[in-house]
Formats: sequence, structure tokens, C-alpha cells
Amino acid sequence: MPARPPAGQVVPLGKSPEGVVADGVTHLAAVGVREPNALALVDTRNGAVVKRVPLPGWLRHLQLAAPGGPVLVPDETSNSLLTVALPGGEVTAKVMTGVVPHDATRAANGSYFVANELGKSVVVVRDGRVIHTFTDVAQPAGLAAVGNLVGLVDVRQNDLTLYNADTLQQVGRVPAGAGPTHVLADKRGRLAVADTRGNAILLYRLSPKLERIGELSLPGTPYGITYDAVRDRMWVTLTARNEVVGIDLSAGAPRETARFPTVRQPNTVGVDPATGRLLVTGTADGVLELIDP
Repeated sequence: MPARPPAGQVVPLGKSPEGVVADGVTHLAAVGVREPNALALVDTRNGAVVKRVPLPGWLRHLQLAAPGGPVLVPDETSNSLLTVALPGGEVTAKVMTGVVPHDATRAANGSYFVANELGKSVVVVRDGRVIHTFTDVAQPAGLAAVGNLVGLVDVRQNDLTLYNADTLQQVGRVPAGAGPTHVLADKRGRLAVADTRGNAILLYRLSPKLERIGELSLPGTPYGITYDAVRDRMWVTLTARNEVVGIDLSAGAPRETARFPTVRQPNTVGVDPATGRLLVTGTADGVLELIDP
């Protein structure tokens, strides 16, 4: 059991919830659940499940292609990328991408980048088909886009790679700690990496070259991450401590600003940009936690 009661409201959701993204336009959060595999669409204002969209397999991470949707669903067991419309939950496209797609993001030019964790590749999807495959990776994981630049963390090579979505070329690669897992982009066009095994948050700028500019020690196994661009705050779950931490990225060095107790095994976190409300998946107990920081 958690050392402290979880903050906020806790609602039952389904087995092994993992992967959450919240949309400020529709006030819906999409959350992956299993047995049966589905995408639960949750009203962020009250935690009610408004629809369950059946999926061919399970997922671990979700992103929005744009405010209002669609949701990008890297379906790991069907080796495909699905796009799911909001608010209705219609599956509008399915593209075979590679072995165990772990994460997917949209570049400014409309291309989707998909990291095939066990396929040792990153593919670029445009107009419903794969148009390019990068094989300069060992175990690709988290993805994030800054305009037409796309950052990727590799959990085996322990590095951060930058791709250009227009030229379809690698344009940078740097070390990323002792065990990076996920990456996000802030509104200043920088990338923040969760160094899970290194117990730290690493901050990178992309220009004039890809390089690390800041670091915050964060013991407790930082794993799930999200960014609230309205309030300029990054949120990180600590799976070893059942906590979620708010981090200010406005300066060169990340700085902790808030900390809340969570449900057990908080593998992923999302934020509704319209309200700032956090949504934390309790993977161990099949619940979703709603926190108003």
C-alpha cells in the first residue's frame, strides 16, 4: 500500500491502466486498459468513463496528434498505429508499423514518428503508409516533437537522438543518462528526458546544436511524464515512491515546485491543459487518480 493516502479523487477504471493523454478541447482523457484491451475515454471533470473503444492489443503510451484529437495509439501486440477520433472514439486509421510500437508523436509537417521498441526501428508514417524507416537504434522508446524536429530516447543505447521530419535524416545524438525512458517537449522548444535508472530529469536544447543544459536529481525512479504548456510545468511520476512531482522548466535548471502522493504503480500521467487537473494511472490496482494541483 502507498505510505500516504493518494491525493485527490480515485476512480476504478479497469485492469492495468497505463498510457494516458488528456485533451483540453473535449475534456476527455484517453487511457489504455487490458482484459479486455480497450481505450477508455474518461471525462476529466468527474472521472466518469464515457466510452470504451475496443483495441486489438494493449498499449503503454498515448499522445494527441493535435488539440481535439485524434489520439495516437501505438498498439503493441498488433504491431500497428491506430488513430482514434475525439470525442466519438472512432478508429479512423490503422497502419502496420513494426514490432512492439512503444510510442508515437506527430511532427509539424503531419508525419507520425513511431518507435518500434523490439523492432529496432523508428518509422515515419504519412498519408496512411510508412514512408521511411530509421534503423540507427537498438531499443527505441519515448518520442517528442518540436516543430519538424523529433527527439527519441533509446533505452539500450542510453541516448537521445534528433531527427528532421522534412529531410528524414538524423541531425543529432547525445548521451542521456544512465537509463532514459521518456521525453517531452516544452513551449521553449527544448526536450526534457526522464532518466529512470539515473533518477534524474535532464533538459536539452536543440539549437545551435543538441546539448544538455540542465539536470535535476529526482530519486524514486522517475518514469511517467507530461507537460502543461499553459502553466509551464512538467509532471513526473516516481514509481518507487508512489508520488507525482511538479517541475518548473522556465530556467536552465529544472526546479521542483510541488509533490503529491499517488495511487500504487503510477506508470503514466496526463494533464488537462484547460484546467491543470492531473490524471495518474494506478496500474497495480486498476484505478485512475484525479489531482487538482
